[in-house]
Amino acid sequence: TTNPVIVSVEKISDAIPIDYKLYQNYPNPFNPTTKIQFDLPKEGMVRLTVYNSLGQEVEILVNQVLSAGKYSKNFDASQLSNGIYFFRLEAKDFVLSKKMILVK
Repeated sequence: TTNPVIVSVEKISDAIPIDYKLYQNYPNPFNPTTKIQFDLPKEGMVRLTVYNSLGQEVEILVNQVLSAGKYSKNFDASQLSNGIYFFRLEAKDFVLSKKMILVK
C-alpha cells in the first residue's frame, strides 16, 4: 500500500466490538496531550483527523487500514494554540466528530 501517513495507534483489545464507536477524549479540557479511543467492528480503512474551530485540518492522527478491535491514540497538541478543536473518525460508512478543548 502507498500510505502517505503511517501513525502509531495502539490496539487495546482484540475483542470485536458490535458497532463503530468514537469516545470522548480524556482528559478534556487537556494540556497538551489527550487520549482518543475508538471501536471498529470490522477491518477497513480508518482516518482520524483533528480540525480547528474553523474546520481546517490541523493533524491526521490515523490514516491506515486497521483490523477490528478497540484502539487508543494519543494526541499531542503542544504545537497548537488554546481553543476548541474537533476530532473526526471516518471508517467504512461511519463518520462521527466530537469536540475537545485545549487549555494551556
